[in-house]
Amino acid sequence: MQVRHYLQFKDFTREEYDYLFGRARWIKDQFKRYIPHMPLHDRTLAMIFEKHSTRTRVSFEAGMLQMGGTVINLTSRDTQLSRGEPIEDVARVITRMVDVVMIRTYEQTIIEKFSEYSRVPVINGLTNEYHPCQILADILTYIEHRGSIQGKTVAWIGDSNNVCNTWLQAAEVLDFNVHVSTPPGYEVEPERAGLFSHAHYEEFPDPMDAAKGADLITTDVWTSMGQEAENEKRKKAFADWCVDADMMRAAQKDALFMHCLPAHRGEEVTAEVIDGPHSVVWDEAENRLHAQKALLEFLLMPRNQEAETSRKLF
Repeated sequence: MQVRHYLQFKDFTREEYDYLFGRARWIKDQFKRYIPHMPLHDRTLAMIFEKHSTRTRVSFEAGMLQMGGTVINLTSRDTQLSRGEPIEDVARVITRMVDVVMIRTYEQTIIEKFSEYSRVPVINGLTNEYHPCQILADILTYIEHRGSIQGKTVAWIGDSNNVCNTWLQAAEVLDFNVHVSTPPGYEVEPERAGLFSHAHYEEFPDPMDAAKGADLITTDVWTSMGQEAENEKRKKAFADWCVDADMMRAAQKDALFMHCLPAHRGEEVTAEVIDGPHSVVWDEAENRLHAQKALLEFLLMPRNQEAETSRKLF
């Protein structure tokens, strides 16, 4: 079979996402009822980390183990990458020994080159440009709480980073809208975001305008990994882009709040919001586990009748 990779959100079709979200909800239901689901009992996941991680590592490792598989956890220091071995050589070797690889790294070109020489599926656990596994979990969370996201409005407040880029791609694939508000100098770069058009997003200089009527407000830290030298400069630039109670009141009455975590209360979001009734950040974090289990299964196993039946239950 042709090897499928998951490097950007737009790598899958809307129909495939419908399947994945239904499958994730079934897998989660089994998990909550302590019913074993171990279809990957003879499969091995290699995880390569060049960036630190909490949620990505725990969710992938726990998910693979819960489905009966095994996990090898590597950092660049654990491999010859730290001594200059070409990425393509590392990919050729590792992917002859494992069944799937998850990589959390810097430039998107690194994971693209690895996947070019890989014999097995490669999953983007985060790059500077994209974070598809996060948005997979976020949309699963929205569906659980509010139903279909088609036609809805998501307000992104803050930096146009990898998470923002992935929301924009998701809007194109799943047919919803994104309102983006960033400080001057931090606007969306359509080419970097990998967008086909401007049809599904609009930019707002004032974050309150972006929040008006939104069904979901979401944000991220102002300073991402690798940008620590810019921290003080960013704190000043982003001071008016804090999601607070007034901003939530501008959205729909039943609007949700999400944050991919870790969060800095008092910076990009107030404690009142992230710990308040609109927040679903803990469901969102947990859903990294269930969404990625569905993703691993999808990449490693053919879609069978049992899976199709379980999808229809939701």
